[in-house]
Amino acid sequence: MPHKKFPEKKFNALGRGLDALISTDDINPQGSSSINEIDIDKIVANPNQPRREIDPESLRELADSIEQIGIVQPITLRQMDDGTYQIIAGERRWRASQLAGLATIPAYVRNANDESVALMALVENIQREDLNAIEIALAYSNMQQVMNLTQEAVAEKVGKKRTTVANYLRLLKLPAPVQLALRNKQIDQGHARAILSVQSPAQQVKLFNEIQKNGYSVRKVEEMAKDINEGNSVKQTSQKAQSATVLPKDLQTIQKQLSKTFGTKVKAKYNNGKGNITLAFATPEEMDAVIAQLRKLI
Repeated sequence: MPHKKFPEKKFNALGRGLDALISTDDINPQGSSSINEIDIDKIVANPNQPRREIDPESLRELADSIEQIGIVQPITLRQMDDGTYQIIAGERRWRASQLAGLATIPAYVRNANDESVALMALVENIQREDLNAIEIALAYSNMQQVMNLTQEAVAEKVGKKRTTVANYLRLLKLPAPVQLALRNKQIDQGHARAILSVQSPAQQVKLFNEIQKNGYSVRKVEEMAKDINEGNSVKQTSQKAQSATVLPKDLQTIQKQLSKTFGTKVKAKYNNGKGNITLAFATPEEMDAVIAQLRKLI
């Protein structure tokens, strides 16, 4: 596909989205009030980019938009010693521009060291791209190692609470299959935190397998993790969870009949011979209707 080249433009400096979260006193722009068109073939990706994957479909959609209206938000680069430009923020826009066949792309060129680049890339992605939990955790870990930061320092730089950063970093202690499932959004962070509370890595994997097989809720997994830590096996806790979840057939029939009779949602719970039946109502009128039906039965 032949490259497209839009007329050269001058742009106002970037907004304060990044500057509001991180200090950029040591990052001096080349041309503080303008942005230049940069040859797209001279741009290279940042090897420390927090985002590990870019959805092909959303990338194609962005490319189609760029073909129609061009780049709305310029990317941010730094010039390297070999004459190329490394991406600080905007890799997705750069890749979409390549798909769209652009020859140049509007970019703000900054002088920045490796630490500043890593931080800016992280904050830019968290602000705009919704990184998955594992990508965020890896980015925080990379900041700690590259910049020799404590959790408190990382939290301060990215504008998060220390406990938030700590909770993300703990995810990297999960077994690899669990991390992959979290990255691929097959489980959520609530499941992951519950799995982490189980002391044995082998039992963590077994619990994860039971979640995959039975689709347990976060609350149910939290209960199972507690039972496992009290000495019960994963198999025992899973069987207990299933018996608590599956209603006996007679109770299922009664639940349906009551729902039909009262014209409202009826919820039945059962666990080892114990349980309850709840009649739900959302308005005063529904409550009156339920009461009227009860009086007929009394």
